[in-house]
Amino acid sequence: MGRVTERRRTIRVRDGAVSVRPDTLVSEEPMEIRLNGRPLAITMRTPGDDFALAAGFLVSEGVLGAAEDIRSIVYCAGAEPNPSLEAPGGGANTYNVVDVQLAPGVPVPDITLERNVYTTSSCGLCGKASLDAVRTATRFPIGGASSLAPPLRVEPALLARLPGRLREAQRVFDRTGGLHAAALFSEDGDMLDIREDVGRHNAVDKLVGRALREGMLPLSRMILLVSGRASFELAQKAVMAGIPVLAAVSAPSSLAVDLALETGLTLVGFLRGPDMNVYAGEERIALPSWV
Repeated sequence: MGRVTERRRTIRVRDGAVSVRPDTLVSEEPMEIRLNGRPLAITMRTPGDDFALAAGFLVSEGVLGAAEDIRSIVYCAGAEPNPSLEAPGGGANTYNVVDVQLAPGVPVPDITLERNVYTTSSCGLCGKASLDAVRTATRFPIGGASSLAPPLRVEPALLARLPGRLREAQRVFDRTGGLHAAALFSEDGDMLDIREDVGRHNAVDKLVGRALREGMLPLSRMILLVSGRASFELAQKAVMAGIPVLAAVSAPSSLAVDLALETGLTLVGFLRGPDMNVYAGEERIALPSWV
């Protein structure tokens, strides 16, 4: 199985002085996700938590909604022949191919070429059709009052503390400087889980997949914080997991804001200390009156 980090030779130039030394880099390898034995998607990721990554991806695709929807998740053989690593299927087990078998009775989506292309490229869907699709496909709507619990309200001061806690917990980033991070926080500001990956969407999928397998979905009173920007794809993954608040230390995209407004997601960007921009769902943020 691939390592999280690798060492590579590098030439360092510092204040005019030149030296040769090894540098620690984050590992990046492709992972193919198969569904009931059929190829569905390929993503570039940092090895580790691969089963959670596959499960979280399938939550965002609307295939999974509970741990009971999964019969098994296994590594399986790739296409490379290697007698010393022989695995079922005739190829080498590179630990870069994961097959998710659905439980009996769970609907299998139509895996078309079009679907495979857009998931492989990690570009997501675009435009009004995708907004409609996410709003109607999620099993865990966040815009309505479907719970007897009091409405979620988050103090700005609590949000302000989260980026620092996220940064302190980024252990692999400290060694490589090359990873995105995503973390789940409770409404009281407790960090429940953090994942790092070369792809910010993979980090979120790993969080959601671990939550699915532990029977925690929907994440209806959680805050999702990401270390970079908030793209449409990340907003989509939050909505599909029932997460009501998505915060990012950088900017959201216009389509992410559109999706947040369509689905009732609270979207916060440029979260840096006490400063932040609230783009949608301001009713969940205990803001002082600006009138």
